[in-house]
Amino acid sequence: MRLSTRTTRIAVAAVCLVLTVASCSSDGDSVEYADVAVAATGSSGNADINGDGKVVISVLSPGNLDDNGYYESFIAKAAAFSERQGWKLERHGEIPADKALSRAKEICTKDKPDLVALGAAELVGAIPASKDPACGKAYWYVPAGEGITLQPQLAISKDFINEGLLAAGYANGLLMESKNLDKAGYITGPAEYGFTVNAAKAFIAGIRLVVPNAQLETSFLATFDDPKSAEVAAKKQLDEGIRVIYPYLGGATDAVAKAGNKFDAILSTPGTNRCDSTDPTFDISVIFDPGEYFAAALQDFAEGELVMGKEREWHLGVDTVPTVRLCNGTDLQNAKMAQFIADIGSGAINPNDEVTRLGSLELDR
Repeated sequence: MRLSTRTTRIAVAAVCLVLTVASCSSDGDSVEYADVAVAATGSSGNADINGDGKVVISVLSPGNLDDNGYYESFIAKAAAFSERQGWKLERHGEIPADKALSRAKEICTKDKPDLVALGAAELVGAIPASKDPACGKAYWYVPAGEGITLQPQLAISKDFINEGLLAAGYANGLLMESKNLDKAGYITGPAEYGFTVNAAKAFIAGIRLVVPNAQLETSFLATFDDPKSAEVAAKKQLDEGIRVIYPYLGGATDAVAKAGNKFDAILSTPGTNRCDSTDPTFDISVIFDPGEYFAAALQDFAEGELVMGKEREWHLGVDTVPTVRLCNGTDLQNAKMAQFIADIGSGAINPNDEVTRLGSLELDR
């Protein structure tokens, strides 16, 4: 989910955005879709791709779009942007991964969208609909993730797990060091998704940069969004004396955080800045807000500069997001955090090397 060099905006018809490892499109792919982009947007940057007199953005998400977390953050900025543009935003949440393709076709038929956006990589199964007649000439915006590769009909946003989660672990390590803690908990969705395991490895590697002997207890759940199962996992870890928990979750995040608050546990957010939240409270905001990436893509789309078959990369220490923030860090902790992020951005710290060196863990599946 994160690693490589930035792409600059190109003048013909756009830039794109990604969240997985993908290779650049071939020259043939670029030529094929350059014609589509010109025909669809024209020189005026008209976002009414299908020419029906209105602009419709259809968002498909596997999660609850009102989860006060990762899934909602994807839609919130899009809603504000669409309102300013006079566009119609159609929200479709809680789509099962195994129904992604059929639901995408149904939504295309119903909404007649000009742009289809997937809210998370779990809906990779919907991507074949981008070539289906039901979706017409609609543009597709997709976050990178496991199983997603760059294709001529997609615009992708890409950030890198090892960058963001190594920094998240480092931030937790700073707070653990101050409290003499050496064990942390990690609660997430299915291990089968791959990125959940990769995130755990990067997270513990970051902690071990500060607390060398730290251990991580992992809990992989059937879903990112079930508060009850997440709370059970959190209580189990808390009963074992763990006082650091990372809920790498969607709609179940707050259930874990509230359980952790009762024990004054160190808690981190999965994607958004919630340092101002009072119920529950968080100690660290790990910010890889998908809404920021999507908003940049929508701006390109509005200007006629979103091109399919391209990707845009977002790097810790280079771009404003992703980043990590200590909500109530000391001056020294904040300075160390800022330097760590800057060192990743400059290349002085190689996240991949650190994860390989320090990211070993035993998984509780």
